[in-house]
Amino acid sequence: MELWESFKEWFMNLGENYGVNPIIFGSLYVGTIPLFTIAIGWVIKNMRQKKPIFIPLMMSGIFFISAYLYLIVVGKNIPYWVYAFIALMIIVGLVGTIKKLRKAP
Repeated sequence: MELWESFKEWFMNLGENYGVNPIIFGSLYVGTIPLFTIAIGWVIKNMRQKKPIFIPLMMSGIFFISAYLYLIVVGKNIPYWVYAFIALMIIVGLVGTIKKLRKAP
């Protein structure tokens, strides 16, 4: 239990240090996972039916980067390595999503 309290205190202090509400960031990070999955399913469905994929693809991209976008827009004094990490996460996610979409139809 002491470990949990230490983690919680550390996590909440990150918000104070960087001007980001950790509850909002965490909610965006976890809460958009199902929306991203639904949007990717929509992309695959449209690809199979030879329909336009622009809107569901854009929505999936927005859902994927929403937590990072919140951090970039609202955050203060964010270390440069965090921006590099965000860029890396976006690139890895993009490559993985492209691979999944190429296998889909």
